[in-house]
Amino acid sequence: MKLHADKPTHLNVFTGYDRDFVSVNQQRHSGSLLVLPTSVEPWRPANFADLQEADFEALLAFQPEVVLLGTGSRLQFPHPRLSRSLAQAQIGVDAMDISALCRTFNILVAEDRRVLAAVLFD
Repeated sequence: MKLHADKPTHLNVFTGYDRDFVSVNQQRHSGSLLVLPTSVEPWRPANFADLQEADFEALLAFQPEVVLLGTGSRLQFPHPRLSRSLAQAQIGVDAMDISALCRTFNILVAEDRRVLAAVLFD
């Protein structure tokens, strides 16, 4: 599915997705990645089952106010111990499938929120 921004922007937005890729500002990505309003970076876990506490702890360095965890084509919830470091820092974590992640990220970026999308694929 293609997504279209209302207006050109200097910030990252998701412009498309499918079960094995996302497009950020028209650039296609197929591995696990972190998408912030101004940067895109690779992320260590290969898939949802590969998530570890250290993966969530590493997100603290980006100082997000909310983390959107994209769990692939279906919604999955990580064990609370995995994201404990974010909860202790009062950073919200919302798990969602890829389509919901893309839409929600774009809305929060448009609202100038400090959002971090952590994207995993099946």
